[in-house]
Amino acid sequence: MSLLVVGLSHRSAPVSVLERASLSADAQVKLLQDTVAAEPAGEAAVLATCNRIELYADVDKFHAGVAELSTLLAQHSGVGLDELTPYLYVHYEDRAVHHLFSVACGLDSMVVGEGQILGQIKDSLARAQELHTAGRLLNDLFQQALRVGKRAHSETGIDRAGQSLVTFGLEQLALGAPVETWARDKKALVIGAGSMSSLAAATLARAGVAEIVIANRTPDRAERLAEILTEGDDTDVLARAVPMGSVPFELTRADVVVSCTGATGLVLTADTIAAGVESRTGEQPADLGDEPSAQTPLPATSAGTDEGCPLDLSAVQPGFSVMGEAAVAGMDAATLEQHAAWVAGGAVDRRGGGTSHAVQAVGDGRRGPEADAELIGALAATAASVGRIPERRRPEPVAEPPRPEPVLFLLDLAMPRDIDAAVHRLAGVRLVDIESLAEASADAPMAADVDQVRRIVSDEVAAFGAAQRAAHITPTVVALRTMAADVVAGEIARLEGRLPGLDDKHRAEITQTVRRVVDKLLHAPTVRVKQLAAEPGGAGYADALRTLFDLDPETVASVSRAEDSTTEKDRGPA
Repeated sequence: MSLLVVGLSHRSAPVSVLERASLSADAQVKLLQDTVAAEPAGEAAVLATCNRIELYADVDKFHAGVAELSTLLAQHSGVGLDELTPYLYVHYEDRAVHHLFSVACGLDSMVVGEGQILGQIKDSLARAQELHTAGRLLNDLFQQALRVGKRAHSETGIDRAGQSLVTFGLEQLALGAPVETWARDKKALVIGAGSMSSLAAATLARAGVAEIVIANRTPDRAERLAEILTEGDDTDVLARAVPMGSVPFELTRADVVVSCTGATGLVLTADTIAAGVESRTGEQPADLGDEPSAQTPLPATSAGTDEGCPLDLSAVQPGFSVMGEAAVAGMDAATLEQHAAWVAGGAVDRRGGGTSHAVQAVGDGRRGPEADAELIGALAATAASVGRIPERRRPEPVAEPPRPEPVLFLLDLAMPRDIDAAVHRLAGVRLVDIESLAEASADAPMAADVDQVRRIVSDEVAAFGAAQRAAHITPTVVALRTMAADVVAGEIARLEGRLPGLDDKHRAEITQTVRRVVDKLLHAPTVRVKQLAAEPGGAGYADALRTLFDLDPETVASVSRAEDSTTEKDRGPA
């Protein structure tokens, strides 16, 4: 069996695709169950966050595994396979291990170095263990990923390379001002009471907001979070819980709104936000539009209109007239002649009959250097008599009118989004969502500690691979020693039959001697074979050992099953 991961993230897919492909908790459970039920997969785990969806599996066939996992992701995400495929990435064996370890360290996060991913990996493993879809490989892999992530954060300054998504989002809302200064004495509304919303509420409390209102579909969770915030020793924030139906009213009071729910549809529409702003300002917020300059019409050209043009207008560079020289570059002579005649309105100089003769030659099917030369010559004569044909230039950009200072700040951390993207256009509102966070984080500086974390990841990948290869041969070694013990027991029994008068003392001494001889003979080969098996390409040593000692494959398999069963019983919480 071999490790395979198929997924998509903010690095491979636009936010619009990630949003549509997001998996609910129930969908994740069904995906895991269907994956282990599929023929190529023996184990499965799903890592689903606001900016990634990854399916890990232990498969026995690479190509069949990729096809099956891709199909399952498409089925359960609701995005068609043909549409989803261009955004999927595939990692196999050591590359899959390297990918998960990098994710655990925050190297693949939207905000490099953020530590929330460790909790999400832990939740992913716990879900797979609860559903019994994680066996020895995935349990070892995810447990090791958690240790690697913790090591990266404790041994390096990777935390300085980035912050949590919540902190980064608040910094974007603050427009460069210190979050503590920006947030001081503001009133906040937090929609949702999950891990991300709880983190947002705690971050806002530490930043110095005056009040936090928690709205959640499950009132008990909202009340519990409000209680935790109120009783916190490091803040004196006033926190209270409200039902979801009170959100429109709370919008009229809040300065900052953070939303992160598991809803599949919009939680806050543009109309709801506009109504909240209007209640605060007494004026309906204007719709500023996305690109005001795009509405400015192009200046007229003196060369006529595009009607009747013989060219394929769809192939022409936008913003330029098809009557300019740029539009005719690279045309063959016949098309060039048609274009010249159309532009000049029949003003092609036909003196001497050169052009008409060339056109007739084209019509008769006679193409060649001579005909092309005549057509080009006719166009040159036209240019001399008519003059240079002006191009339609792009208009000068129109300055966008300044936006008014926001009275409402919105942070949408949900996937799919909670807040209507149309809110971006409303005056007096500033919205930061996953898409804008992705754009902002693309230019974020990388800390020098990132290189150190990458070295840690590489070392840990090598160690994990060696441990897995060594573990692969362990059942074979155990089966060999079991066979040797059976041989010793059989020979001692045969000896007792030949020497019935042998007393217990001598019998025990002979038995111990035979066992020591067998152990010494097997010690060096078994230790050495484990060392060799831990090296890259060492998987074949287990097969060689089974062949040399004629070990029963079923015996080896039973040892492996027994070890898996013991691991399952001893497995603690993730």
